[in-house]
Amino acid sequence: MSFMNIPYGIGNTPIPLASFISIWKVQANDTYTNIRGNGFEVPGLFITYEGKGLLSQGEQQYDLHAGSYFIVPDGKPTSYRCQGNDWKFYYLDFSSLDAMQSLQLPVNEVVSTGKIAEAIQLCERIIDLLIAEPFGYAYSANILLQEMTLLFAKEHSAAPAARHTELNNIMIYIHRNLDKVIRVDELVAQSGMSRTTFFSRFRSITGVSPSEYMLNLKLESAKISLETTSLSIKEIAAHLQFYDEFHFSKLFKKKFGLSPSAFRRQT
Repeated sequence: MSFMNIPYGIGNTPIPLASFISIWKVQANDTYTNIRGNGFEVPGLFITYEGKGLLSQGEQQYDLHAGSYFIVPDGKPTSYRCQGNDWKFYYLDFSSLDAMQSLQLPVNEVVSTGKIAEAIQLCERIIDLLIAEPFGYAYSANILLQEMTLLFAKEHSAAPAARHTELNNIMIYIHRNLDKVIRVDELVAQSGMSRTTFFSRFRSITGVSPSEYMLNLKLESAKISLETTSLSIKEIAAHLQFYDEFHFSKLFKKKFGLSPSAFRRQT
């Protein structure tokens, strides 16, 4: 019998989101100039896919070149124009910079990106939605904006390297097979790393060894099961591959300060 009972969530921390407002698709020549004396009313995102534009804010100038994006804040006097008689770009505006800042995307900085093709596809999908206006199109446009923001953030962030993404499949495997006996040597073999490297990187992610991590997961699952099911302590111990209910009870009490039976009575 397959068995697992672990809640997954993101906690109570609010997630800032930028609400999509509008999008422009611009193909400009040297006659194109736009002056915002009072700045933009809301923040925006330039995505240049061909040619080049020049954006000015006071004494500061930015070359918006092909294959780049630029997040511009609101309320700052800004002008922008075509350079070299060819500038093709999308401009999206949205409600707030909070999401961009939360994802550590740079503001007022030209960022070269290898994700232009994906960004163009997302922009065109937004435009198609706004033309056809299918049911829920406003929600869909917002989702596509979040997808684009995350696309750029993942590329820009150094976090994936620190996370050691090569262990993602190992972590998923552990969670999906918690009701089975998983040997550490099996995980090392799956990772393709040396044992020393595997242990070092695993601990850098979780703060504990693989064995401790799996034990903690099993105990957390057991705790939820005691709260939410009528399974006996013996059944819970067996489903989660503990040696026996006495061994399980000893480990449970060590972690939570109560025996499984006392914990169940308390809840």
